[in-house]
Amino acid sequence: MKVAVIYGGISSEREVSLNSGKAMVKNLDRNKYDVLDFRIDEMTDTFKLDADTDLALIGLHGKFGEDGRIQAILEAMGIKYCGCDTLTSAILMDKNLTKTIARANGVLTADWTTVRSVDEIDYNIIEEMGYPVFIKPNSGGSSVATFCVKKKEDVRHAVEEGLKYDEIVMIEKYVKGIEHTSFILDGEIYPTLRITSDNEFFDYEAKYSTTNGAQEVPVELPETLDKKLKENSRICWKAFNCKGYVRVDYIITENNDIYLLELNTLPGMTETSLIPKSAKAKGIGYSELLDKLIETSL
Repeated sequence: MKVAVIYGGISSEREVSLNSGKAMVKNLDRNKYDVLDFRIDEMTDTFKLDADTDLALIGLHGKFGEDGRIQAILEAMGIKYCGCDTLTSAILMDKNLTKTIARANGVLTADWTTVRSVDEIDYNIIEEMGYPVFIKPNSGGSSVATFCVKKKEDVRHAVEEGLKYDEIVMIEKYVKGIEHTSFILDGEIYPTLRITSDNEFFDYEAKYSTTNGAQEVPVELPETLDKKLKENSRICWKAFNCKGYVRVDYIITENNDIYLLELNTLPGMTETSLIPKSAKAKGIGYSELLDKLIETSL
């Protein structure tokens, strides 16, 4: 079977994607697969992919990865790929749409508003939500250009920075709690990970640094809380018509309220990423995890 690992890309998360792709190339079983190391530096590179490729393992993150465009191209080329389809990918790349649909399905998520320019900033709405607020690109990832803003004077700068990466910026109410992540593979919910960091929040450095990063460990939640978190994950999987695998991120407050943060359709697969850690907690090594991703795609 000819498996192409597609990685690199053109987004602000390119560096993470390069690491994800290299890790997948390294860990694919050469006794089972003919592995094609396929790095993308420009969008048009995709069309150079061999037509006889049986499957694409997508290690791209952010735009032209998780937004559905690479999936649409692969479908047009008749090449199967891992993960969610074009429509689901596009919807889940948009944090505003994700939160709107999740809330409509009864999943708790923090209040938010969006702006397309600094002139659209409504400070009254922000005051109603209360500081601090998170300000971030609506379609970004890996916490790039994400700011925890504690006062009115810092809002404009954070929005300006976010607009460098996206046409829409989200301003979201801060919810105090501990971040947890739920990995779903082919509808099966894997062990939940609790994320703690010395950083103010689970930012880019905490996610990808091997020296100053976060602590991400499997956790056994109280039965009622565990049941509710998994039910939320099941609702999201069904509501967004997910396929293959996704990672669902939450904040759990001290009152045990579970707030959805976002869903990631192409989660990081670096050596420090959450998905391999969740699989490991279930006794599944990296190579076996890749086997399972491929099985779900076929």
